Amino acid sequence: MMENLIQQLIDDGYLKTPTIIKAFKKIKRQDFVLQETAGEAAGNYPLPIGYGQTISQPLTVAFMMELLAPEKDWKVLDIGSGSGFTTAILAEIVGKNGKVFALERIDELMKFGESNVRKYNFVKSGRAIFATADGTKGLKEEAPFNGIHVGAAAMDVPEALLDQLAIGGRLVIPIGYQTQEITLIEKITSKRFKEKRFSGFSFVPLVEGLPNK
Repeated sequence: MMENLIQQLIDDGYLKTPTIIKAFKKIKRQDFVLQETAGEAAGNYPLPIGYGQTISQPLTVAFMMELLAPEKDWKVLDIGSGSGFTTAILAEIVGKNGKVFALERIDELMKFGESNVRKYNFVKSGRAIFATADGTKGLKEEAPFNGIHVGAAAMDVPEALLDQLAIGGRLVIPIGYQTQEITLIEKITSKRFKEKRFSGFSFVPLVEGLPNK
């Protein structure tokens, strides 16, 4: 049961913030997995969603959300949105006056994620906006962002994402090749950043460019 897993994440200290806990309880992971793995949605491990991609394990999502610490009315960029799970959680947290822009480089996956998030009325209301795009370039026309969440691992932090982060904003991104460190970057001034790294995670790679382009 997903409720048991969420309680375990609370007990283990991965979920702490009331608004994030509330979003985890409302947004059902089974709405974001393939039909053939629906019975495993409450498992604390990644699940395949096609095209060599996965929906991250709930523990990892909880850890990254707590680092990002999204708030009501925020404008957030969700890169590598995949099945739409993190997009929906973010949309729930930022509320009706917030915005979440979800970028996915694989068009079929973008449509899959968007259709999943539609189950929560976030797309129809304009709270969650999906696009097929190269996430390493961010979304300059909608910048600056209060928060940027990246669901795939980069070798280095893309410069565009640092530029598009609002002063006082937070970027959470996995960095590394074989094993990755989840990295929290806070923008202090236009040129000054504060960084913390947390090891022991594994992600699919963040790929530059679009397929067949």
